[in-house]
Amino acid sequence: MPEPIHESAFAEIFLNDTPLMDVRAPLEFNQGAFPCATNIPLLDDDQRATVGSLYKAEGKQAAIDLGNQLVSGQIKESRFKAWNDYLTKNPDALLYCFRGGLRSQTVQQWLLQSSNSIACIEGGYKALRRFLINVIEEHGASSNFMIVAGKTGSGKTHLIHKLNCSIDLEGLANHRGSAFGRRVDSQPSQINFENNLAIALLKLSRVKNGTQRLFLEDESRAIGSLSIPLTFHSSMIESPIAVIEEDIDSRAGIILNDYIVSNYFDFKKSDPENFEALFSDFLLSSLERIQRRLGSENYQKVKALMLEALNASDRNTSLQTHIIWIKSLLQDYYDPMYDYQLGKKMHRIVFRGSKSEFLSWASHIDEHPQHA
Repeated sequence: MPEPIHESAFAEIFLNDTPLMDVRAPLEFNQGAFPCATNIPLLDDDQRATVGSLYKAEGKQAAIDLGNQLVSGQIKESRFKAWNDYLTKNPDALLYCFRGGLRSQTVQQWLLQSSNSIACIEGGYKALRRFLINVIEEHGASSNFMIVAGKTGSGKTHLIHKLNCSIDLEGLANHRGSAFGRRVDSQPSQINFENNLAIALLKLSRVKNGTQRLFLEDESRAIGSLSIPLTFHSSMIESPIAVIEEDIDSRAGIILNDYIVSNYFDFKKSDPENFEALFSDFLLSSLERIQRRLGSENYQKVKALMLEALNASDRNTSLQTHIIWIKSLLQDYYDPMYDYQLGKKMHRIVFRGSKSEFLSWASHIDEHPQHA
């Protein structure tokens, strides 16, 4: 029987993208899992519920006996095949269930009968999850963040991707972080967002020295339906700020490409038959979310321009009209809101400049972190 994998090895599991065989029920897996995990359950959702109820009522042995009845014959053969096929493709894989208990031990013992061995993770999913939560808490408590701010459309996300030490929180959340930020694909679960953040922090810690600044985009705590962990975000809102300054024409062009053109083609790829209606609904419903704050007059003006752009007969006219409503929305809504919010953070600003000036400054910070 292979030795269990203890917490001292958890960091290397995630740093090395070790394949993980998750034998929890599909419902558990969908609520939260790890990037390199594959769900090959011992019990399906209904079986797990039935066995769990019996465990509470009559104890462990009764639950084991029922589990053996439910997973027998062709069902057992099918699951054996799935586990063995996975191990053939991933011989260095590790095994876990929720707490590293009965389910993972059962699968491990059954596999040994077919001369196939796999090590179990001590404490299972719960222990791995707790480890990753601690990673986020530790980075939040000992933060060395630099927050990249700038008016809407300044290209902050593109900029941080050019830096050696940065994390794209919006990318991890699969959301662009505004009323218009929804992507075609749904956001991950809150648990998966946190797991992926922790793993990104672990991987950065491997390559950066302890004094190097971690660049993060200025975010409210909510990114779409997800929330940045509280301790981590609390450090973000106390960290120094670098402000990117771009003119409105440049910002409108970035928004056009990132929010209009990019999403249009994402919808087209996702649903070729209905993409135009879906894309129109995306824009109009996004605008409706800020209707109250925008005010009736401005809302109706932007909506009319948006509909004109969506219904334009040729591409050039459509793009030019999109630019018009984007600029209107920036001037009448996003820019005043940004100026108000930045006014409360003036004491934290350590840099102002263009994107090229920022990249030069940021590289100097990387080389001489004591000057940050």
